[in-house]
Formats: sequence, C-alpha cells, structure tokens
Amino acid sequence: MPTVTFTEDSASALAKLPKPIKARVAEMIVRLAKWPEISGAKALSGKLAGHYRLRTGDYRLQFRIEDDSVIIEQVGHRDGFYEG
Repeated sequence: MPTVTFTEDSASALAKLPKPIKARVAEMIVRLAKWPEISGAKALSGKLAGHYRLRTGDYRLQFRIEDDSVIIEQVGHRDGFYEG
C-alpha cells in the first residue's frame, strides 16, 4: 500500500475547507491509500500529464504518484482549479 502525503499548499487548502466538504475529501484520501485499486481517478492531460484527479461534487483533489507514494498536490473547488 502506498503512503499518502500532502504538499504544504494542499494541506493548507484542506484545512480551510468547510467541515462537510473536509469529511468527503477525507474519504477520498482513505481511498487513495489503496492505489491503484480505486475507481473514479482520472488521468489529466496537457501540461498536467502524469497527474490525476478525484472529485466529490464540486471539489477536486489533484495528485501524482512517485514510487510507492501518492502525493496530494492540490485540494479545492472546481472553479479555477486547473488554472495556475
């Protein structure tokens, strides 16, 4: 099983989410520990090739895989999520 880690920015963004959304995102994080046997992960393309995303409602979680680690890079609302 891979280890799941956060970047500093993604940990900060997670802490700022509303409580109900934070609980839904926490469920996604638990699922990520079972990588690659999870459903709903979508490979990203273009400049984000090599990265993946999971979604819950209007919220997204972007991550990448390195060796035996899942690194969560970004957490947030879909508005402007893939910009910058």
